[in-house]
Amino acid sequence: MGAGHGHRLFFHGHSVVHRAPAHLKLVALVVFMLLVVATPHAWWAAFGGYLLVLLAVIAVSRVPVTYIVRRMVVEVPFVLFAILMPFISTGPRIDVLGVSVSEPGLIAAGGFLAKATLGVIASLTLASTTEPVDLLRGLRTLRMPDQIVQIMSFMIRYLDVVTDEMRRMVVGMRSRGCDPRSPRHWPALARTLGALFIRSYERGERVHLAMLARGYDGTMPASDR
Repeated sequence: MGAGHGHRLFFHGHSVVHRAPAHLKLVALVVFMLLVVATPHAWWAAFGGYLLVLLAVIAVSRVPVTYIVRRMVVEVPFVLFAILMPFISTGPRIDVLGVSVSEPGLIAAGGFLAKATLGVIASLTLASTTEPVDLLRGLRTLRMPDQIVQIMSFMIRYLDVVTDEMRRMVVGMRSRGCDPRSPRHWPALARTLGALFIRSYERGERVHLAMLARGYDGTMPASDR
């Protein structure tokens, strides 16, 4: 098993950011996120400064901004939660476009959305400039427990495998007149997801048995050896 194959989030390049050691980039990301989280909600100038820093790093890395923006769809749940906060929070009320909302909730929603956006951009920048195998090596350099690194390596390796299998199952459903997006066919979709879980679990058992047969003793051989 190897985790060194290119991932769909990685943008191939030869910039200074690409060549920087992975463990240093991981430390920088953690420090940056701790700083962002510790910033009070109302410090909009600080959030603007953080955004400028991220844009500068993206510019140096030569990763197109659109490449990052297209992958920020993962932030949608955070956006929906932030939209609800002014309506469900308590405190003094103010009118915004004729709608009464909570002023503390509005400020908290703005800060929450700013922090989530900065976190997503920073994480996508790291993923776009660092290959998965380099991230795993960086975690080992930072003395991350080996079992956790192994779990992450298998997750990276088999995420695409499971995704492709799910795509083939959906194609099979559509060819039989079943539309997974239709509420009428959600029971069939639920059974398909259950079958996918069973297949993935059985595949994991087969992989583990194959590893034991090859002398696996709880540690993986170094990929650079």
